[in-house]
Amino acid sequence: MTSPRHIAVIDIGKTNAKLALVDAATLAEIDVTTRPNKVLPGPPWPHFDVEGHWAFLLEALGRMHRQHGIDAISVTTHGAAGVLLAEDGSLAAPMLDYEHDGPESVAEAYDALRPPFEETGSPRLPGGLNLGAQLHWMLEADPGLRERAAHIVTYPQFWGHRLTGQLATDVTSLGCHTDLWNPWAGTPSSLAERLGIADKLAPARHSSDILGAITGEVAGRTGLAPGTPVACGIHDSNASLYPHLAGREAPFSVVSTGTWVICMAVGAAPRRLDPGRDTLVNVDARGGAVPSARFMGGREFEMIREGASATPTGADRAAVEEGLFLLPAIAAGTGPFAGRAGGFTAEPATPGERMLALSWYLALMTDICLGLIGAEGPTIVEGPFARNDDYLQMLAALRPGGVEASASATGTSTGGALLFLPDYVEAPQRRVEPQEAEALRAYAGRWRQLVDGGG
Repeated sequence: MTSPRHIAVIDIGKTNAKLALVDAATLAEIDVTTRPNKVLPGPPWPHFDVEGHWAFLLEALGRMHRQHGIDAISVTTHGAAGVLLAEDGSLAAPMLDYEHDGPESVAEAYDALRPPFEETGSPRLPGGLNLGAQLHWMLEADPGLRERAAHIVTYPQFWGHRLTGQLATDVTSLGCHTDLWNPWAGTPSSLAERLGIADKLAPARHSSDILGAITGEVAGRTGLAPGTPVACGIHDSNASLYPHLAGREAPFSVVSTGTWVICMAVGAAPRRLDPGRDTLVNVDARGGAVPSARFMGGREFEMIREGASATPTGADRAAVEEGLFLLPAIAAGTGPFAGRAGGFTAEPATPGERMLALSWYLALMTDICLGLIGAEGPTIVEGPFARNDDYLQMLAALRPGGVEASASATGTSTGGALLFLPDYVEAPQRRVEPQEAEALRAYAGRWRQLVDGGG
């Protein structure tokens, strides 16, 4: 296959659906368009607007091809997501929103079925954050669904199926706390048999495999050349990891930021993970097990800032350093302090105080997550938090291996594009030099004392 010049990356995050056109030579995004990833209320349950996304993607693919040319298509999506397809490839059921609490109603029955953490590296998570729990609940809630559903695909491969007609799952999406994958054996876990879906789960492939070429219908609706290749696809946090996995030597860690902050340790010394702290084992694009920890940092950022933005002043900094702290947890039910009710130790007097305490809180939570998974070497921050200097300063003061900020606006698009570029060598990232490191570490120490004391 000739190396592509322009790669269109379908990037479906929990908050936004996006199409980015990536230049293969520079990895720059030369065109980007987005739409909100709205959840529709049902019936039969809250679900994602995949038909709206499909219309949006076809229009955007056509426009970008006319303006720039598209040579290949890659796909990256959020995890905890799969789609049940009928024999003819249509939806057997709407795609459940993983934040819906429906699966909690049969949690006891599901817990009797799911394999132990030692088999899957997958912690028990609330709602539908374990894909296995989603499937179990949907099959129970809709008695006819088991018969209608001929195939189960993970989310990147749903879009791959729409584009090519080919069926697959991928190892990164199956390895994303689904309960359905054994990351050490590289095979489906025992849950697939227990749920009675082993024969419906599409074959697992590596993310960089070519799934197929676009269908004639897609070519006709977009103007793309027949034969345009589509990569199998990748879970979004692993897309952020992939450029570094392909381009540098271990040990290192990657912090993928978005709705979720996902910390991934590559080459770390083995350690026992605690599923009660929201640690887990992800699976990278090559099929390797990657110790990981996470919290809903992007969601917490939006909850706390309440739509405001501010640049902290010197007075704001002095006030926060004096003793204004944000304590976990803000987004309930996830992260290393799930079950705690957090908040500010005092109401911030200014928007700048609020923003600074929030940014430092997010960095402190990231450092906790990195410690839980034994991260070593440099830490590379991807996504929106890579542009938050206060977050970076605090994290850099705490991480002995140093912190680097990715220059890319989002690591997911880059990682998705790199599925087509096997000879990639990573360029140096911007190293963060912490200022007033001792003061930042002193603040962090006081924050930890409050957290260790229960707030």
